[in-house]
Amino acid sequence: MNNTAKKIKKPAIVIMKRELNSYFSSPIAYIVTGLFLIITGVLFFTTFFLQNRASLRNMFSLMPIILSFFIPALTMRLYSEEKRSGSIETLYTLPVTEFDAVCGKFLAALTASAAMVAPTLIYLISMLPFGLPEPGPVAGGYLGTLFLCAAFSAIGVFASSITKNQIIAFFTAFIICIVLTMISEFLIFLPGPIVEFLSFISANQHFTSISRGIIDTRDLVYFVSLTAFFFSLTVICQQNERK
Repeated sequence: MNNTAKKIKKPAIVIMKRELNSYFSSPIAYIVTGLFLIITGVLFFTTFFLQNRASLRNMFSLMPIILSFFIPALTMRLYSEEKRSGSIETLYTLPVTEFDAVCGKFLAALTASAAMVAPTLIYLISMLPFGLPEPGPVAGGYLGTLFLCAAFSAIGVFASSITKNQIIAFFTAFIICIVLTMISEFLIFLPGPIVEFLSFISANQHFTSISRGIIDTRDLVYFVSLTAFFFSLTVICQQNERK
């Protein structure tokens, strides 16, 4: 790796590490992760014991709704707290671009989200003595969850970047995420052309396709595009604010 590449990447990595240290040194990280595991655990064990099925399908079916709440809770402080305290001004006196700052905060949010989801692998391990689940849907479920975490993290960072209030940042991100998740529920009441468009922008539709073990490039492009859109929007907003 040449020196130019190192100089580009280093500030974002430093910011990511700073955000992760701040996050995991506070009780909020363990409270959010604990609540997430309680909810996903209830979904898993309900299927496992009551329905007598060794499957993660029930958990994955509600993952977009669950993450619509938990990822905004992870990201709400990333920019808003620094803007409230004024430390964002100190950050930008350093040789750090808006892109570096957004990249670092996004990577921290994505890493924290992945760390929150990772313990659910215990559910998978606990099923093995009773039967091997289908590898396709399991792998697709976790792959779709990772893409969903990336997209919702980008939305959360954007929401946090436009306000000094963490509560406003949370609800802004939550509303965007839940609308993208739930919009597919209203498709049957709408005309054909509108249904086609809303199906395309529905995060739940694309996630469901991947979680079934069907890897379609259109679903991957959707999540990459959604992530890139909100990432770029955050960079633009920060650049305009800094002028």
